[in-house]
Amino acid sequence: MAAQARPGETFTMADDLTVTRMGYGAMQLAGPHVFGPPADRDAAVAVLREAVRLGINHIDTADYYGPYVTNQIIKEALHPYPDDLHIVTKVGALRDAEGNWPPALAPEQLRQAVSDNLDRLGLDVLDVVNLRVGGLDRPTPGSISEPFTVLARLQQEGLIKHLGLSTVNAEQIAEAQSIAPIVCVQNFYNIANRADDDLIDSLAAQGIAYVPYFPLGGFSPLQSEELNAVATRLDATPMAVALAWLLQRAPNILLIPGTSSVAHLRENVTGAALTLPEDELTELNSIAS
Repeated sequence: MAAQARPGETFTMADDLTVTRMGYGAMQLAGPHVFGPPADRDAAVAVLREAVRLGINHIDTADYYGPYVTNQIIKEALHPYPDDLHIVTKVGALRDAEGNWPPALAPEQLRQAVSDNLDRLGLDVLDVVNLRVGGLDRPTPGSISEPFTVLARLQQEGLIKHLGLSTVNAEQIAEAQSIAPIVCVQNFYNIANRADDDLIDSLAAQGIAYVPYFPLGGFSPLQSEELNAVATRLDATPMAVALAWLLQRAPNILLIPGTSSVAHLRENVTGAALTLPEDELTELNSIAS
C-alpha cells in the first residue's frame, strides 16, 4: 500500500509523533448508531486501506465503537501497520446491551480498556490514549485526577506512549498537566459550534494538538446558507469548505472526519488542499454568530 503525497500539512505532537493534519475517524466503520458490525465489512476494510494509500497516517478509534468492531477491522485491514501510521484511541466509556455509552472511569475499567485496545489492535504499546470524561458534546465539570493518574501509571509501565484528553474544559486540562504531559485535546467543535475558540488558541501556544470531533456536525450534518454559498463560489462541496475552514482556523487543529465510503473519504481529503480566501473566511466566520 504505497502512500501518495500527504494530504495537507503535518503537525508534530511529540518527537516521535508527527501526523497528517487530515486524519481519519473510524467510528462510522461500525454498524448503525456505532453499534454492531457494518453491513459491508469489505467496504470498511477498503476505506481504511484507501486512507493509508492517500497518505493519511493518523487514525482515531476506540474499542467501544461497535463495541470492538472498529479496532478489529483496523487490524484486519492494516496489520502489520506501516512504520509511520499512528493510531489514537480513547478510553473512559463502554457500550451496554442497549447501545448506550455509560462512563467507565474506574481504575480497573481503564486498565482493562487499555489492555483490550492493545489486544484487538495487535499492538504492544499505544501511540496515544485519550481519556474521555465528559458528556456527548460538552465537558462535565469536576476533577479528573483519579482516572488520569491511572493512565499516567500505564504510560510509566510502557503500555502508552502519549496521553490526551477528550471532552474537557480548561481547568481539567490544567489539572491533567499537573500529573503528566498531554499531546492533544479532542472536543466538540466545528464552524458552527465555536465555544472552544479561546481554548484552541491557548493549546496552540503550548504546541498541543486540538482534534475537533463532529467536524462536519456529527449526527446532524452542518446546514448553513453561508457555507453553501461559499462552496458554490469555490466550486467545492460544503463539507470540504467546512474542513478547510478548520485547517485555516489554527495550525494545531487536526481533522478526523469519519466515513464508511471510499468516495466520501476522497471528498473529505480534498478539503485539505482547499485554500479559503480572506473574504470567504469572513463570511464563514459569521456562521457561529
